[in-house]
Amino acid sequence: MTRVLNAGRKAPLSGDTRSAVVFLHGYGANGADLLGMADPLAEHLPDTLFVAPDAPEACAGAPMGFQWFPIPWIDGSSEEEAERGLLAAAEDLNAFLDALMVDEDLLPEQVVLLGFSQGTMMSLHVAPRREDPVAGVVGFSGRLMRPELLDDEVVSRMPILLAHGDQDDVVPIQSLPQAAEALQEAGFKDVYAHVMKGTAHGIDPDGLGVALAFMRDVLSL
Repeated sequence: MTRVLNAGRKAPLSGDTRSAVVFLHGYGANGADLLGMADPLAEHLPDTLFVAPDAPEACAGAPMGFQWFPIPWIDGSSEEEAERGLLAAAEDLNAFLDALMVDEDLLPEQVVLLGFSQGTMMSLHVAPRREDPVAGVVGFSGRLMRPELLDDEVVSRMPILLAHGDQDDVVPIQSLPQAAEALQEAGFKDVYAHVMKGTAHGIDPDGLGVALAFMRDVLSL
C-alpha cells in the first residue's frame, strides 16, 4: 500500500497548467527546501506548475526533516533496510506522479523531475522504470543507485541532465561520470553533464540556469 506524499505547490504564473516540474528534496530536508527555486524559474516557465512533495518517512538523521529511504552510513540502518526503503519510496513516488498527471490533465512528456542529492537518486531510479517517459530528469548532486540493474530494468529513456559541484564533500563528484556512463550503457542517448565550479553540496545560480535551459528544451518551450 502506497503512502500519500504531502506536497507544496506554486501555481503557474499564467494560470494555465501546461507542464509541471516536480522537485524531489534531499535527505533530512523537505519539499519546501526546493520549492523556493520556483520563483526564479517561474518567469521563464509561466505555464508550469511547480510541485514539491515531502518524502514519506521522518528522517532519523534529521528529526525535523524527511527521507526517501534510510542511509546506512548516516543512520546505522542496514543495506537491506535501505534497499527496501528505496523500493517502497519508488512506489509512493510513482503513485504521486500518476495522481498529479490525472489531476492536472498532463501527459508524461509534460512533466520534469528535478532532484537534489537523495531526490536525484529517486529520480534516476524511478523515471527509467516508468512505462512512459517523462519529458526529462534534472539531477543535482546525486548518484545512480544500483547501476548494475539499470540495463535489465530500464523501460523508458528520456533526456537527463546531471549537475554536480566540484567541491562536493557529501556526494563525491565522481558520482556524475559513473551515473552518466551507466545511463549511456543502458541506451540513454541524451545524457548531459554540468560541473558547478567552486560549489559544494548545493545548487548554484549557474547550475540552475543550465537546468532552466534544459527544461525549456525538453518541454519544447
